[in-house]
Amino acid sequence: MPATSSSVGSGAAGAAIFADSDSRKYRYFDPKGQRATHYEDVTVDVQPDPERYLIQDWIISFSNGKGAYIKDNTAAKSSNWHAFRAPDQEWERTHYQRQSKIETMVQSVITNARRAGAPKTFDKVWVKILQAHLGAWKHAEFGLGTSLMQAQRYGYTQMINNATLTNSSYKLRLAQDITLYLAEIGMDIAGWDDELGKKHWLEDGIWQGTREAIETIMGTPDYLEQYFAINIIFEPLVGELFRSGFLMQAAAANHDFITPPVVSAAEADYERNLANTIDLIYLLANDEKHGAANRKLFQGWVTKHGALADKAAIGLQPIWSMPHSKPISFADVRAQSEERIGQILGELGLKR
Repeated sequence: MPATSSSVGSGAAGAAIFADSDSRKYRYFDPKGQRATHYEDVTVDVQPDPERYLIQDWIISFSNGKGAYIKDNTAAKSSNWHAFRAPDQEWERTHYQRQSKIETMVQSVITNARRAGAPKTFDKVWVKILQAHLGAWKHAEFGLGTSLMQAQRYGYTQMINNATLTNSSYKLRLAQDITLYLAEIGMDIAGWDDELGKKHWLEDGIWQGTREAIETIMGTPDYLEQYFAINIIFEPLVGELFRSGFLMQAAAANHDFITPPVVSAAEADYERNLANTIDLIYLLANDEKHGAANRKLFQGWVTKHGALADKAAIGLQPIWSMPHSKPISFADVRAQSEERIGQILGELGLKR
């Protein structure tokens, strides 16, 4: 990175040297590619940093003397926190557009299915599973979204905060989608109980391992550990296991063609969130100064949250035996999730 205003004692125009300071492009950062993208233009250095372009200290500081954003909000270290660029290049406009398209699709699926009387054709046992266990899962998604909402406040750069916040938004949208979906089909099914999911989430032993894993993540003070634990550990071992490995596999076999498209958007969300997380963690794991220490830290997170995610996944096993039609076994799905997390950790030089 070129010399920055931290070494300049004057606020006069032209006092600082930065990328393109000798041209009329007015670009003050080094783009990841040959040209700056729109995402970089509206994201990079939007959050000011005294180490880069602020002559004064943080504009906002807290009573303890610390600035608005501090590096020790995570135990991980970086030679350049500003190097991260989210692969999905999502910022406010693109995020709102994508969320709007997903909501339009979900609502269209539900409306057309209800118009055709589809909920009334669901297998009776499957109806109970949707009430109890899809109803419980919405609380899992809400917990993850709430954790990420907390985490995004503490990231050191706007790029990290954007990636974390959009991740939170996707999770909270899915929790809302599930809530509205179950309420709408419930109007077409006699004896439907909207409260059953919450009861199972709080009291059913099947879900207590999942609750423990999520509540541990929520209580973690390190924002990067929260982000890591959700996307690198919990999602492949529990999230995809339940969404893709159960709901999307078993629904159609039990006369339910509505649930898979409602849930499927979450899998596309996760692919984007995973790519962002891998890029950030890879940069830190291979940092020229702090890489070794970061890898040791991350390996500890794998051990800690991996054990909780394994407990959660095993706790969910009885659900696979509940439907009348069982197109896939828990053992097969679990093997796929183990292969998946092995690939993810392998990209980062980490182990199970």
